[in-house]
Amino acid sequence: MPLLTDPAGIAGLVVREVRTGERGGEVTRIAVARRSYPTDQADLWDALTNGERIPRWFLPVSGNLELGGKYQLEGNASGVIEECEAPRRFAVTWEMGPQVSWLAVTLTASEDGTVLELEHEAPVDPEFWEQYGPGAVGVGWDLALLGLGLHVESSAALDPAEVLTFHTTPEGVEFIRRAANGWADAAVADGDDPTAAITAADQTVTFYTTEPEDGAGS
Repeated sequence: MPLLTDPAGIAGLVVREVRTGERGGEVTRIAVARRSYPTDQADLWDALTNGERIPRWFLPVSGNLELGGKYQLEGNASGVIEECEAPRRFAVTWEMGPQVSWLAVTLTASEDGTVLELEHEAPVDPEFWEQYGPGAVGVGWDLALLGLGLHVESSAALDPAEVLTFHTTPEGVEFIRRAANGWADAAVADGDDPTAAITAADQTVTFYTTEPEDGAGS
């Protein structure tokens, strides 16, 4: 059974926005994703911050998951927890090698459940932005928010085999394409050239859906 049966509909649950910012005198771009989840604020907060639940929909995590503590996502980012206001908001540094960016997640109760807003702010590498636009980071978060939604709905852990191959399935490719195009639209709304944004979205889709050669990387 496919991990996802309605890729266009699920991709459409995310509202995407791109902002231009500044941090320490350096220009940044901020990818903002919002999605509503049919669960209460306390449960969604637990899914996002409980070290035993995070691997059920995202990645294994280690470290001290408290204010001022350091975390490490297996095979991915590490960083420091800079803000923690349960069950409303947390903010962390997002460090991969020498690259440092900043991630903030805010939860707001709504009539239908809880609205999650994710902001990922990073310094601008003009060449990388021209090649991939906001989709490089944005599509990755779309996939994470998808996994979170599936976990919240079922309370179960995702099947690792399905997760690892999702990007190669027709449903996965369609989801990624819809998400990348959504990020292109958001970049255009922030002032990017439409043709360049579409080209970057196409390259982002290729990046996420192409299997690495000779088994290298992931």
